[in-house]
Amino acid sequence: MPELPEVETVVRTLEHQLQQIEIMDCRVLWDNIIAMDTQAFIETIRHKKIQGYHRHGKYLMFDLGSYDFIVHLRMEGKFYVQAPQEPYDKHTHVIFSLSDGRELRYHDTRKFGKMVLYPKLENYREYPCFAHIGPDAFDEELCADSLYRMLHKKKTCLKAVLLDQSVMAGIGNIYADEICYAMRMHPETKISHLRKKDFAVLITETRRILSGAIRAGGTTIRSYTSSLGVDGRFQLKLKVHARKGEACPNCQGEIKKITVAGRGTYYCPTCQKKR
Repeated sequence: MPELPEVETVVRTLEHQLQQIEIMDCRVLWDNIIAMDTQAFIETIRHKKIQGYHRHGKYLMFDLGSYDFIVHLRMEGKFYVQAPQEPYDKHTHVIFSLSDGRELRYHDTRKFGKMVLYPKLENYREYPCFAHIGPDAFDEELCADSLYRMLHKKKTCLKAVLLDQSVMAGIGNIYADEICYAMRMHPETKISHLRKKDFAVLITETRRILSGAIRAGGTTIRSYTSSLGVDGRFQLKLKVHARKGEACPNCQGEIKKITVAGRGTYYCPTCQKKR
């Protein structure tokens, strides 16, 4: 699943390629992608100009003036900017005709992605899709004190907290492993065992790792690509994720794989101890 850096890469690339373009028409080839009445979606988005590009966690947000267009790519969602005469396959589910003659095509092998339009509110966090989504990893409201107050009595483990989008939006399995490693903490460490200063480290390392991944264009693992001419290069900098059996870059010990919070998890048993 694309995580915060991958979504940020898609947003920036779309903004660069499309800028303030008008959506002339829309064809929906698979209704379940649209999280509202499909015909209302098509009629509303016609002749709307994209006035801005934003992101919250793993959500893409397009400012259409009187409406906000929200997209979640889920597991396999991708955007392509193509000429109308270019062929498309059975996994292309939504096609937007643009004012310059090109098409913006949404491709999704698993069909899990979602699109919705909301009448513009001053605070986008009030949209229904964000009802259970916490602050973005880069939001100023996210601080060590707030995380400590929220989590210090919880019995869940560190990695589960990092994956919990209601706590902090944008982190998935790849970056959760890298953050645990950077903190030198076992991913199964109980979150209640962290001190306030540990939460400060958590935020610092999270932002450092995510910023580095954004600069590198995201991480290409399995099928991720921005699909707009940018492939992630951060996989070249991963310390532990997907490196089972390889040497830890810090101690040269063997990286192990276990299951934590239902997800395949990579860590160094020597460097990452349970608190």
